[in-house]
Amino acid sequence: MPELLLELFSEEIPARMQARGAEDLAKAVAAALAARGLPLTDHRAFFGPRRLSIVGRVPPSSAEEQWEERGPRQGVPAEVLLAFIRGKVAPKFGWNNAEEHGAAVNALLSGQAYLRGGDEPVVRDLRLAWKQSGKAPALIASALVPGDGADRIIAEVLPRVVRALSWPKSMRWNGPFAWVRPLHRILCTLDGEVVPFAIEDLPGMASANLTEGHRIMAPGAFAVRGFADYAAGLRDRKVILDAAERQSLIEDGLARLAAAEGLSVVPDRGLLEEVAGLVEWPVPLLGRIDDAFMDLPPEVMRTTMRVNQRYFALVAADGRAAPRFGVVANIEATDGGATLVAGNERVLRARLSDARFFWDQDRKQALEDFLPKLDQVVFHAKLGTQGQRVARLERLARFLAPLVGADANLAARAARLAKADLASGMVGEFPELQGVMGRYYALHGGEDPRVAEAIGTQYRPLGPGDAVPSEPVAIAVALADKIDTLTGFFAADERPTGSGDPFALRRAALGVIRIIRENGLRLRLADIFAEAFFGYPQAVGVSPEPEFGMAVAQEKLNAGWKPAKDSAHPPMVAAFAAGLVDFLAERLRVQLRTEGARHDVVAAAFTGGEDDLVRLLARADALKGLVESETGKNLLAAYKRAANILRIEEKKDGPHSGPVDAALLTAPEERALAAALDAAEPAFRTALGAEDYTSAMSALAALREAVDAFFDRVTVNDPDAQLRRNRLRLLNRLRTAMDAVADFARIEG
Repeated sequence: MPELLLELFSEEIPARMQARGAEDLAKAVAAALAARGLPLTDHRAFFGPRRLSIVGRVPPSSAEEQWEERGPRQGVPAEVLLAFIRGKVAPKFGWNNAEEHGAAVNALLSGQAYLRGGDEPVVRDLRLAWKQSGKAPALIASALVPGDGADRIIAEVLPRVVRALSWPKSMRWNGPFAWVRPLHRILCTLDGEVVPFAIEDLPGMASANLTEGHRIMAPGAFAVRGFADYAAGLRDRKVILDAAERQSLIEDGLARLAAAEGLSVVPDRGLLEEVAGLVEWPVPLLGRIDDAFMDLPPEVMRTTMRVNQRYFALVAADGRAAPRFGVVANIEATDGGATLVAGNERVLRARLSDARFFWDQDRKQALEDFLPKLDQVVFHAKLGTQGQRVARLERLARFLAPLVGADANLAARAARLAKADLASGMVGEFPELQGVMGRYYALHGGEDPRVAEAIGTQYRPLGPGDAVPSEPVAIAVALADKIDTLTGFFAADERPTGSGDPFALRRAALGVIRIIRENGLRLRLADIFAEAFFGYPQAVGVSPEPEFGMAVAQEKLNAGWKPAKDSAHPPMVAAFAAGLVDFLAERLRVQLRTEGARHDVVAAAFTGGEDDLVRLLARADALKGLVESETGKNLLAAYKRAANILRIEEKKDGPHSGPVDAALLTAPEERALAAALDAAEPAFRTALGAEDYTSAMSALAALREAVDAFFDRVTVNDPDAQLRRNRLRLLNRLRTAMDAVADFARIEG
């Protein structure tokens, strides 16, 4: 099949937009061509600082199509037939001959078909004929429509695709046409030949077979005849087309230079991808950091180098920061890069001098002295200031401390200081260092190391690969931070939607889940969310806001939720907390499915009202073991059979929820099932109370033999109404017993 090559050559595209731009372009081109019957296959997309490229295969033309149009019924006047031919047939095929129109009408009026051969350029075998359709024959127009040539289709659809390509930010430079950066060239060839087209609203922009090499080392345009020629020509002109290859050259080059000095590069995949989007011909180099700056915290040096200059940090074999940095040039300098390195070293000295100033200035005052400034910093319009948030975190951390084995005073102290560094000069310059600098400043001020550790880890985990806090004080503060965030935004009805999560509440929920799971914490989350809710003045003020938290609470109540009889909280607060527990439970289900757990078993384990995640997980593990055993599969089948019978019979004269009358148990099998339930129910209820879910499942498994025998030999719908009702109650007892362990109705199979 012919090879299609497309390149959009522009001024420098921001690195963060390149990969997505190339992906969107490839999808849009493939979709537009497929809509015209021209599938794009084996296609690859490339991106770099100044170009987006696509190469793939397309058929020589779109497929031939069978066209058909239904017209009027037989017996209509000639004028109606003529109107149909002129309105539906002639426009499609460019058939404008009035004599042909008349000949077609005359043939149809005489009851015959009208045929035309294959001498027309846009249609073959045009046929107008009467065909039976319903009660009377109708006129059917049909033809074979040859496919369009690939070059014609490409030239028609690509201008629309280029104009419609969406960018996070666009600009105009020569008329109404908007793109991410000024577009200079469009290269488009099909098997080496130019596919000519122009871009509307962009004067002078037409496709050709020209592209350009490196701006400095190989300036000027050159012609290409296909992808192999294109890729080789760019390489000869100092442009590496493939972003993955540029990344490898950077990574391997820096690693080789570092290893020569006994050092290693700090891994940073995000920085590597960004730098690969800034250079077309990567040349790795090493620079030196002045010894005067080596006493700065390594996080400060790395952040300064990364954020401001896109430099790579290096470490020694013992893990300490090395006085070297990696930089990637975009040219091969005649002096081996010495001038480039010297220039970057001067820039880095200036940057680190700024960091040194903030570091020295911030340490001139105690961390607690920054707190008054937080009263002027808005956390969220509906949730008050950062100063108010500090008060909530201090209160909540003190509440959580004994639940996680932490010292309450230390947890409260850490929570009080946790956000203080937000007002520091260093965090004001580098927001990425919040928490990190608070830890350093706390240690400098003589705070307990556990307090400093809690400040430094309060935002963890930041992602799936990030470690969770494990020291009790740190756990209390990290949980307080995330639980306060969830509680506040849910109460303000700023919940995540299907299209967005602007306050990262799903990430906060996953953070809570991971901290609980990985530390084995036994927490009653409903009580904790209620406690967090009462930390907001909107909830407990003299004139509380009536809508605060009520949207979540009302949804739970509308769904039929009822508070536990022993609940210590007002019904609306308990309902609000239950809504938040549901949110965490859903995130836990998603996480477990990601880990490979069966979604139906996970759903079955989440029986209503449970808010202890450790207990939930233990129940799910035990349930999985049961339902995947042969006994469990048979027991599940029996449960579903009992549930189906009850569902049908309860529609007639249910519910059948009364006690079973032992005197009416006439068959040995129903007496055996009742006896088995008498033995199993106390056993699994005792096991559930002791949180021994394996034993609870074993107690259920003991029912299998009696259940199988009951369904094999007992007729539930006995003609005797009393026996029928009693047997239905026995089945209801079985269903109720199993539902106490898990929601077996949710398990598939």
